[in-house]
Amino acid sequence: MNQNSPKKAIQVKNLVTHYDGRKILNDVSLSVNQGEIMVIMGGSGSGKSTLLRYMLGLEKPTSGCIELLGNDITKMTSNEMHQMMKKIGVSFQGGALFGSMSVAENIQLPLNEHTNLDQKTMQIMSQMKLEVVNLAGFGDLMPSQLSGGMVKRAALARAIVLDPRLLFFDEPSAGLDPVVSAELDELILRLRDAMNMTIVVVTHELDSAFKIADRITILDRGEILMCGTVDEVRNSDNQRIYNLLHRQPRKDTVNVDEYLQRLTGQNLNIL
Repeated sequence: MNQNSPKKAIQVKNLVTHYDGRKILNDVSLSVNQGEIMVIMGGSGSGKSTLLRYMLGLEKPTSGCIELLGNDITKMTSNEMHQMMKKIGVSFQGGALFGSMSVAENIQLPLNEHTNLDQKTMQIMSQMKLEVVNLAGFGDLMPSQLSGGMVKRAALARAIVLDPRLLFFDEPSAGLDPVVSAELDELILRLRDAMNMTIVVVTHELDSAFKIADRITILDRGEILMCGTVDEVRNSDNQRIYNLLHRQPRKDTVNVDEYLQRLTGQNLNIL
């Protein structure tokens, strides 16, 4: 191994997954370097959100392995996965804040789950993370009292409250206006630089992807079309990548036999 090669924080190797007998991800392999921002893109149904779920250990794959910080999570016990989750932060699409809890109480949830800290210390830590995401003084409010952009930032504060080594985002800019989306992009970049985190972002927002990504992985129909830098993706001559970047409709030909098989519940392609 080259001594100068970057250390891998995440490695996905030959990942195959099925849902109800249908193959969703087909032999997907990718790696994310330590301290890197990797953006995963693809059209609707490409498998990008599915890939994120498996990278988080929420489901077991049909085959292949997923290594986080050098540990294969597909072979972990529930207790081992619980320990791994202390090193992972997740910001879900829509924020996923509990409406019956204050912003500060939401942020303290990982501390309650994974630590034995006293209440005062947890309050201080949540206040510190609120300051990091520019929400100082908003801890006593309820999620319903926040704007969409503020909910996203509060969710981010919860995701980083344990100072994770890995941070995962699911559509961070979805539903935000361009100005708020740009502010969130800047926050992601500052977090990576200040906390030396490895960040994986699933998004369909091109402007955001091109701004924050060190590299971009493009999925299509459960397979990786390309993984490269922003310039490499922009300059790709792959027609499907061009269609994605320029919002061109796919010109797929419907296979009548396959369509009828799906309608009747028969799938002759199940392995």
